[in-house]
Amino acid sequence: MNIPEAGKPAILIVRLSAIGDVVFASPLIRALRLRYPAARISWLVQPECRALLEHHPGLDEVIVWPRGEWESLLKKRRWLALWRVIRQFRKTLHAYHFDMALDVHSLMKSGFLTWLSGAPQRIGLGSREGSQWLMTRVIDKGEDSKRIGSEYLRLAQVLGLPVNGFEMDVVLGDADDQFAGKLIDERDLQKGYAVICPFTTRPQKHWFEASWIELVPQLQQLGLQVVLLGGPGDREAAARIQAGVNGALTSLVGDTSLTQAAALIKHADLIIGVDTGLTHMGIAFKRPSICLFGSTCPYLDTTHDNAVVLYHKLDCSPCKRRPTCNGRFDCMRAITVNEVLDQARLLLSAGSGRR
Repeated sequence: MNIPEAGKPAILIVRLSAIGDVVFASPLIRALRLRYPAARISWLVQPECRALLEHHPGLDEVIVWPRGEWESLLKKRRWLALWRVIRQFRKTLHAYHFDMALDVHSLMKSGFLTWLSGAPQRIGLGSREGSQWLMTRVIDKGEDSKRIGSEYLRLAQVLGLPVNGFEMDVVLGDADDQFAGKLIDERDLQKGYAVICPFTTRPQKHWFEASWIELVPQLQQLGLQVVLLGGPGDREAAARIQAGVNGALTSLVGDTSLTQAAALIKHADLIIGVDTGLTHMGIAFKRPSICLFGSTCPYLDTTHDNAVVLYHKLDCSPCKRRPTCNGRFDCMRAITVNEVLDQARLLLSAGSGRR
């Protein structure tokens, strides 16, 4: 069951979200393009992740699934209207005449959209929630490898794609790089800055605010200004951290687009963050990165000498969405400020942190 060799095969990648997972799956674009240079390659994604893909030269289209509209109609029980928008989206997907669709999201929602594409070959990566019955083939994720993005590497290998240089690949637009350059000049960050990414969706993945507050002035003693990044929903927590250091950092939380934040990470001297998409971008851009993991441990092998994972495995690790510590989050508490600083000094002394 291989991609058709003749003509120009049309290939669809389905990874709807989240930011970090889209970044993890991004090496598939180059691998497919190398194997099938004449192919028409599209990616189906949710609106909030579109900007991560729309400038990638290896993609011909980024197709956006209007999730919000579908969910709104479903919530209001407007069944006829929902059926109509699904039918129209199906028509849109069928117009591409996909030969193959890769569901690397692996859930029922992504499986349904993969099936809706009309592709005669529908390959799921570890499909579950019943989505496996909508695939023509399911490829398991393999053993629990500690390599970053290991499941996507396995998929590429099974499909016979070239995997030399199989690395995350985020491409930004000129406007985002210009934004970062202007802000670096305006905030006098040219001598070096560290980006900290403390925020994500689950509290058990957070490092403690007191630890960030203790860390910031010590990063400044290393000659780095500190830039705090996050989304609009993180403003309140960001304000507490900023107040804790008497305003001695640049907070851009909620004030940048996703790709503008990515551009600041691309030009940073050091990135320190929890298990969140912005942190993973530091590795994608080959910037010195320190990743703080506890309740989740998606990888230990970053494949880069200038990116390290701090993770103290406990008997309950990883608990993922089901912590048993009654809110103590012992795994994250085990990561000390001194441990983070020691790693920061090592990375900076290696000379990998300067632009």
